Amino acid sequence: MTGARAFWLQAVDGPQLAAMANRQHTQTVTIPAGRGTVYDRNGVELAIGEQATTVYADPTQVKDPQGVALAAKAILGVDPNAIYKALLNKNTHFAYIARQADPIKAARLRKKALPGIFFYGEEHRAYPQGAVAANVLGFAGIDNHGLAGLEHSLDASLVGHPGSQTVIKAPDGTTLDVESATPERQGQSVVLAIDHTIQAEAEAVLRDSMKQWHAKAASAVVLDPITGEVLAMASAPGFNANNYAKADPESQRNRAVTDTYEPGSTFKLVTVTAALSEQLVTPLTRFNLPYSIDVADRTVHDAELRGTETLTVRQILARSSNVGAITLAQKLGKARLAAWIERFGFGKTTGIDFPGESAGIVLATKNWSGSTIGNVPIGQGIAVTPIQMASVYATIANGGERIVPRLVQSVDGKATPMVKTRVIPAPLARELTGMLTNVVVTGTGMEAAIPGFNVAGKTGTAEKPDPRGGYAKGKYVASFVGFVPASKPRFVVLVLVDEPQGSIFGGVIAAPAFQRIARFALQYYEVPPDAPNTLVAPGGAPARAAATTAPATAAAVSPALTGVTSGTAGLTPLG
Repeated sequence: MTGARAFWLQAVDGPQLAAMANRQHTQTVTIPAGRGTVYDRNGVELAIGEQATTVYADPTQVKDPQGVALAAKAILGVDPNAIYKALLNKNTHFAYIARQADPIKAARLRKKALPGIFFYGEEHRAYPQGAVAANVLGFAGIDNHGLAGLEHSLDASLVGHPGSQTVIKAPDGTTLDVESATPERQGQSVVLAIDHTIQAEAEAVLRDSMKQWHAKAASAVVLDPITGEVLAMASAPGFNANNYAKADPESQRNRAVTDTYEPGSTFKLVTVTAALSEQLVTPLTRFNLPYSIDVADRTVHDAELRGTETLTVRQILARSSNVGAITLAQKLGKARLAAWIERFGFGKTTGIDFPGESAGIVLATKNWSGSTIGNVPIGQGIAVTPIQMASVYATIANGGERIVPRLVQSVDGKATPMVKTRVIPAPLARELTGMLTNVVVTGTGMEAAIPGFNVAGKTGTAEKPDPRGGYAKGKYVASFVGFVPASKPRFVVLVLVDEPQGSIFGGVIAAPAFQRIARFALQYYEVPPDAPNTLVAPGGAPARAAATTAPATAAAVSPALTGVTSGTAGLTPLG
């Protein structure tokens, strides 16, 4: 029997036992690649890899599972019951004790020289600026792969390629030799267009605005209209990317790209531009406008109670006249108005390099009702994103040429390209700039005025749609979007405040936030004034020591909540 047993072990079980012995003494270890660093435009680190130590065990070599579990609990703070259970499984050669542990704590455990316990270096993703730009950056998970935001969309560039090392070990776990090795390749670095200083200021302004107006949420975008680069893209409430697992999913959204809203009177720029482009009117064309206008089954009126007035196209925009905008739209007709809505990019994504961008909602002309021509021209019945609206105003600021907005400046040193499209002629863009400047000088946007600078922009106030139909009672979106200096634009700034309380008007709520962000950016970049004689009187109204180039209009609108007198729609945009 002894000879037969020896033959069986050598001839039959021999290869299997040899393979088992080889597995016990040969181990292949993956060498993680460092994830690429994300920088802001000035080289400030926004996302980095921090050194961590992963602790693991070979349960077949662990002599005292209970002792190891208790030591791991005392030093690393892990669950001893889970560790003990894993170490009792002798059918595996690998079990995690702790992923990405504190290197100092891991070193304390290493000193105990516990049999069957091993260590390797691993990166932990960290965000040095905390909550700043977290909604843009997103976050990477414990396996160092991007799970949200730019960390997710740029994962292929950032993640790198892991290496490996196959080592021969003695039965006690001591490494005897390196059989083979493949070096890791580090992830590529990414430079964003974001300026973390302006980003931090924009986020602070949004927090203050939310607190002041007890608002549900807020968004802000700061664009360079010449390059399309996004200098800031802020959302509130926000979150700290270092603690993403504990953050409310609602706070993780990049609202400027993913969320839609009815723009209200900021959309009137599109209506006015279309009428001017089609040469149906000039800025000085005059209209005899009543307080209200009937459109199919509804009556729309202006926010300011007034008698019949004669207003120029300039004044229609400056005073945010609903009746005037609808009158222009009726001259255009739905086909031409719809064509200009499409030309400005509504109903499709801007192409910004951020995942999950919404295209907004634009009703096809075949589905227009008789009253649609009274809704859409004043920013109702159409849903847009903040980045879409900021891009439209950037097109005007850039002389009529649209630049696709960009968050990423370069990847691995290779610059991302600019994509340009001519939308309107430069002379018309200059004319519109003058009209938008007039909005701030004498119209609804006086709270956006900045001493020493010509500011061009537009206010927006609109009801929020109710998912069940119609509009939600008492829920509004207040916004302001504009650019400065108007004579040579450097910054386009959009501010949106969702569901403010105490007031609802874009000129009251969003315009001051615009002013604060824009003024900070001008000072930070040391932009010289383009209207050094411009002062700002109490209440935000500009007063000039010298004559202004912006044509004078009637007195500023005094907002009043009046509502719609008939039909099923709710409050019309108030400017």
